[in-house]
Amino acid sequence: MDRLHLNQHISRQFNSEIEDVRRQVLAMGGLVEEQIAAALHILVERDAAALAEIRERERQINAAELAIDERCAFILARRQPAASDLRLVLAVMKMLADLERIGDEAKRIAKMAEKLVGEEGGTEVTGALSELGLLGRGMLRGALDAFARFDEHLALEVMRRDRRIDETYRSLFAVLVARMQQQPEQIPVELDRLWCARSLERIGDRCKNLCEFVLYLVRGKDVRHSGLAKGDAPPF
Repeated sequence: MDRLHLNQHISRQFNSEIEDVRRQVLAMGGLVEEQIAAALHILVERDAAALAEIRERERQINAAELAIDERCAFILARRQPAASDLRLVLAVMKMLADLERIGDEAKRIAKMAEKLVGEEGGTEVTGALSELGLLGRGMLRGALDAFARFDEHLALEVMRRDRRIDETYRSLFAVLVARMQQQPEQIPVELDRLWCARSLERIGDRCKNLCEFVLYLVRGKDVRHSGLAKGDAPPF
């Protein structure tokens, strides 16, 4: 299996193009992480002051996605990369979609959280939402770090964190359903909280996808549906 041999091209320009793509992906990932943090602040602290900032950052994320995708298309057409270079470009193009969708989930959370600013959620619910957000943000940071370092072991470790997010989400789901049964008049409010929790759970799924692309990049093997995230299959 071909290993990574980046920055070993005859053309210095090709080296520069490949490295620029990597840097741009990490910069876009940084914007997405900031978006999660801002949305979580509105949700947990009930402070909607960051909404304008979130809208502006969304434009930056979308622009970054288009710019990087165009750069990758240029590299494919002009350089006709092979082996690890081709895997990098293909992995990046797949990662872009998940990064952009994580940003969309963060924006969705912020919109719903704005409606909840005047609502008291209670310590249990607020704590669970905060935990979901911190876990998701940590997974994103870990996935980006794994990509930056081409670290397959970190990618696997981050993937397995998704179980904690799923467990926290299921527990919170049960609490919110019970509250809706006990106080039907609060159903619209609790549904908004439930959809926020669902978006946070989806962020974990998207981060797991990012890690799968890192594994594909490093090893040249598609690990989707392999059971790696659950620890029920050997690494390779």
